[in-house]
Amino acid sequence: MKGRPTKADVARMANVSTATVSYVLNNSVGRTISAQTRAAVHSAAAELGYRPNLAARNLARGKSGVVLYIVPQLAGGEMPMQVGTHMTTELTRRGIMQVQLFETEQDDTVADAINHLQPIAVTSLFPLGCKASRAVNAAAIPHICVHTLPGLGDPQYSVGQMRVDHLVARGHRNVAFAYSGDRRWRALGDYWIDGVRRAARQHGLPDVVVKALTPDDSATMVGELHASGITAVCAQSDEVAFLVLDGLRHAGLRCPDDLAVIGVDATALSPFSVPALTTVAFDRTAIAEVALSAVLTELGVPDASRPAARDIATLVIREST
Repeated sequence: MKGRPTKADVARMANVSTATVSYVLNNSVGRTISAQTRAAVHSAAAELGYRPNLAARNLARGKSGVVLYIVPQLAGGEMPMQVGTHMTTELTRRGIMQVQLFETEQDDTVADAINHLQPIAVTSLFPLGCKASRAVNAAAIPHICVHTLPGLGDPQYSVGQMRVDHLVARGHRNVAFAYSGDRRWRALGDYWIDGVRRAARQHGLPDVVVKALTPDDSATMVGELHASGITAVCAQSDEVAFLVLDGLRHAGLRCPDDLAVIGVDATALSPFSVPALTTVAFDRTAIAEVALSAVLTELGVPDASRPAARDIATLVIREST
C-alpha cells in the first residue's frame, strides 16, 4: 500500500464497511457493534498505522479542527516561533491544523480569529494578555498554557534560580534586574523577575534592585547601578542584556569586573557580544513535545509518544559573568 492509509484500507482489512470503521474509531453512541468487530477494526487500524483525519471529523461536526497557537506580546525572541513550528508540523501529521497568531495591543485579533476559525483549542507558550484571555474564556475553548505544564519544571522559577545560583557562586551579593524600557515588553520582565526575586531571598541577598533601560539612557541607568553597589544584573532577555553591555561601554565601565551581566533565551547573537553573553538556552524541541502531548491529551487523541522527562533549560556560561 502506498501513501497514507485510509478508512477504506482499514475497512478492507477488518472485512467491515467504512461506516463501521467510523463508528468504532469515533466511539459513536447508539450503535450496536460486537466486541469482536471492534477488536478487528482497532487491530487493522494499528497494523496499517491509520490515524483519523481530525480536521475532517470536526468539519462534519460543525467545527474547524483548527488549533490556534497564540504568540503573546510578552514572548520575545525566536523560541515561541520555533516551538510553534514544531507543534504545527506534528499536529499536521495527525490531521490537525494549527494556525499561528501574534497578539497585538491595538486590536481584537484574537477575538476575531476565534470567531472566524472556531478553533477546538488555544495554545500559547506564555500567559495571554487581558484581551486575549477574555476572548478565550468567552468562547469556552480549552487553553493549554505551555509554561505551566508539569513536564517543564516551572521555568519561571527554575531559570531564576539557575541565574542567581551562578551569580552567587561568582561571589555576587547585590543583584539587579533589568527591564526593557519599552512598556510593551514589560510583561516579559514581570514573568522572569519573580524567579530572580525568590532565588535571591533563598540566598539571603538584599532586595533585587529594578531598572528599566532604553538605548538612550542605558549608560545613565548602568552608572547608577554601579554607584549604588550593584555588581551583577539579570536581564529580562538577551536583548536587554545587550543594552546593559552597551551602557557599560558608554559609562566607561568594564564587564564583568565592574558589573556582571546575564541574559536569557540564548539568542543567535549572544556569543558575539563583547564580552560574550552568559545566558540561558532552552531546548525548543523538548518544550514543543511537552506542549504537543498536552494538546493531544486535551483533544482526546491517543498518543503513544509521551515525552521523556528532561531539563529544558541550560546555563551557557561565557565571559560576561
